[in-house]
Amino acid sequence: MTVHVADVFKNAKEGKSVGLRGWVYRYRKLGEDKIFIVLRDGTGIIQSVVKKDSVTEKVWKDAENLYIESSLIIKGELKKDERAPGGFEIKISDIEVIHQGLPFPIQKDLSEEFLLDVRHLWLRSRKMTAIMKGRHFLIEYLREWLNNNGFYEVVPPIITKSGAEGGADMFELNYFGTKAYMTQSSQLYAEAMIFGLERVYVLAPSFRAEKSRTRKHLTEFWHLEPEMAWVGQKENMEVQEELVSFAVQKFIKENEDILRVLNRDPEELKNVKPPFPRLDYEKAVERVNELGGRMEYGEDFGADEEEILTKEYDVPIFVHNFPKESKAFYMREDPKKPGTVLADDMLAPKGHGEIIGGSERIWKLEELEARMNEVKLDPKDYEWYVDLRRYGSVPHSGFGLGIERFVKWVLNLENIRDAIPFPRTITRVYP
Repeated sequence: MTVHVADVFKNAKEGKSVGLRGWVYRYRKLGEDKIFIVLRDGTGIIQSVVKKDSVTEKVWKDAENLYIESSLIIKGELKKDERAPGGFEIKISDIEVIHQGLPFPIQKDLSEEFLLDVRHLWLRSRKMTAIMKGRHFLIEYLREWLNNNGFYEVVPPIITKSGAEGGADMFELNYFGTKAYMTQSSQLYAEAMIFGLERVYVLAPSFRAEKSRTRKHLTEFWHLEPEMAWVGQKENMEVQEELVSFAVQKFIKENEDILRVLNRDPEELKNVKPPFPRLDYEKAVERVNELGGRMEYGEDFGADEEEILTKEYDVPIFVHNFPKESKAFYMREDPKKPGTVLADDMLAPKGHGEIIGGSERIWKLEELEARMNEVKLDPKDYEWYVDLRRYGSVPHSGFGLGIERFVKWVLNLENIRDAIPFPRTITRVYP
């Protein structure tokens, strides 16, 4: 009977017989009579050793012919060895080679571009395995908080007739002879669901045709988008910080092994608890300039400005009340501060940048029609969305959290490309 590596370490005992199946992670032949094989599976790695005088000729020959990433089943006996990962190694008695394969093309010191070309193989690495596990658990915890706080998950269309953020950065397609687009955001469709369910969320891909080459941009990314009836800006921001804090705190509590593989210090995340600092946009611009940046009122924060603004913090911060002209048409103007909208961006610390954008939505028909006229949107493209304001409309708010940006920050990744299995950028659509 075979078990997983993690199960072996849970019940490790000198002399215990074990069976494992997995792949060769490391391989080293020592002299003419000893071979070390580090085996990996989906739960971890364990060292094993084949001694020529302790196995049959066939087992020795099979061990000699293995490559990195050959798949196999091993059987043997546990032995204590403090030098081995986890303090135990397996003295192998039998090997069944499932697939010897070819010499593995990924070696040390290879370029990032090459690793992206062979992404389908690089995903087997310990680093990428840890990141994909981290992504899984972070999404699980985000969903858990939402499910426990009265939200229902809903599903939107991916193909749309219009954009939530405007048409300049949309992927256009021919939809049976009519013009359509890949969605920029599911927000508008989520808004339609709040009139029946009140609190909803969408987890789905979004597509942006931005010609950006920064470390935080993808053309295809996963978007978590909650929408809430009867909620204003203050409560919207409180929901955001509670959601993020819950996911981060549960992650560092339950996934020390992932953090260890990625050299991520959990102490840097332990202070991520509400309330997060809040900066009015105007004050934030002033602060960037005080710290050596060059920014004018009305400009959006770029990567440099975000890094300057967040380098003093070890928790995310909110920037709120942006100039109306810099934000999307659906955001409600602040009646207490005309010319600005009731919107917020949550910026992760240490330059990881924006992870959430949210706002109160315009909920009155005449205000929405006036705003759409201001920005010259064709009402025909948004007729169904405007229609929501004709029948029992209510104040409401929502936000969008970029999953890959969130993962990048929590795991302290250098580039957002590593936060998704197969990244899509302006220069890459393969594999």
